[in-house]
Amino acid sequence: MKEQGLSIQDIIHIAAFAALIAAGSILVIPLGPVPLTLQTMLVALAGLILGPRNAVLAFLLYLLAGMLGMPVFAGGKAGLGVLFGPTGGYLFGFIIMAWICGVAGRKKALWLAAALLLFGLAAAHACGIAMLCFTLKRSLVQACAIDAVFLPGDLAKACMALAIWRMLQKKNAHA
Repeated sequence: MKEQGLSIQDIIHIAAFAALIAAGSILVIPLGPVPLTLQTMLVALAGLILGPRNAVLAFLLYLLAGMLGMPVFAGGKAGLGVLFGPTGGYLFGFIIMAWICGVAGRKKALWLAAALLLFGLAAAHACGIAMLCFTLKRSLVQACAIDAVFLPGDLAKACMALAIWRMLQKKNAHA
């Protein structure tokens, strides 16, 4: 099957989600080397709504903006240094999460979408833990302890993304 190109509507949705992810990165709650933001919820929502390809493109556009110096990373940071610092693993992991959540958004069964969303979240956390080990020179156990602080909030944000997606599905079904 031939891959379809991007429509104007796709480009607008990709840009809008890149901007939403950037906006969700501005307000932070500092929790050590990695701050708490709304990125997790917005990456999951981008995947659920946009699908795998467009969600990944939205997140890559967000990353490109940050790499080019726009202050879109957590707390208004920018530059390549962020990608290779303690938060970089989560940023790389969000690419995988966006794709997996995009696959989840194509599922009709809520339980299957939820399971895939959790799998995407686990992938992002695994990448984050790996980078914490590398950048902070911590053991796997220490990095997991740092990461564990985020699990309750990230699970709540994933549930919010799932609830918003489901609401939009029901609204579109009645339209």
